[in-house]
Amino acid sequence: MHAAVDWIFRNRETGRITLAQRPNIALWVFIAAKLLHLFVEWDPLQWIALIALLLWAFDELFRGVSPFRRFLGLVVLINTLRP
Repeated sequence: MHAAVDWIFRNRETGRITLAQRPNIALWVFIAAKLLHLFVEWDPLQWIALIALLLWAFDELFRGVSPFRRFLGLVVLINTLRP
């Protein structure tokens, strides 16, 4: 069990366990667009948020530092594209 958890969360770049990371620019854009849309009714903000989240998900799926991060990218991507 310990070996499986270690494999899932081990950062392939640093060798450390990584559960969370600072948001990258795509995730910051998504967060900002969603928050701004709470106060400003401007439809392009919805598209900006969607595109930013898709970029984040693809980035995690293909360049995530651990299997967990790659799986997280896949889950977000599927959930975002699901009708």
